[in-house]
Amino acid sequence: MALAGCSVFGIRSGTEEPGYQVVGNVGQVQIRHYSAHLVASVAVPGSEITARSAGFRRLARYIFGANSANTEISMTAPVVQSAKIAMTAPVAQRRNTAGEWVISFYMPAKYTRANLPKPEDPGIEIHELPGVNMAVVQFSGVPGVALVEKAQATLLRALAGSGWEITGAPVTWFYDPPWTLPWARRNEVAVPVQARPP
Repeated sequence: MALAGCSVFGIRSGTEEPGYQVVGNVGQVQIRHYSAHLVASVAVPGSEITARSAGFRRLARYIFGANSANTEISMTAPVVQSAKIAMTAPVAQRRNTAGEWVISFYMPAKYTRANLPKPEDPGIEIHELPGVNMAVVQFSGVPGVALVEKAQATLLRALAGSGWEITGAPVTWFYDPPWTLPWARRNEVAVPVQARPP
């Protein structure tokens, strides 16, 4: 009954997420260490919001069976949106130098490059991301452009002058389906960091 209620409101239950260890805090910012993991990514043009939707649909087709094994791959969270640069962060949204956005899904931990089904969509690439420290701030609400930019500004402001040095571009992580009530949504912005030398 409780799980059914959660699904109606769009609240996550039982969705696999990449594991991490909390290695520090800077105010409301959490510093997490993520181990190496596989992601499936696709670059799409358009505005931040339209690219997120288009990329999600293409990746969803892949995990729902449009792959070399014609099999379903379990959905994981978060979905990542980011720019197309060397990926060093969990699944996210980011923008590339061609003006495209990269949308990514984490692959379930049971898969390796050897046993992960290959996507039928030639635009979907599989990457193995190395372990990394990420500075993360969480926010709720419908993740429009202004809300994401506000969260990123909060994150970067908190890290300025801290013991952590930014080593890459920010990414945005989305954990919930679109029908989730705004107050129940879990969104995060994150940026790769390393400890400043003493």
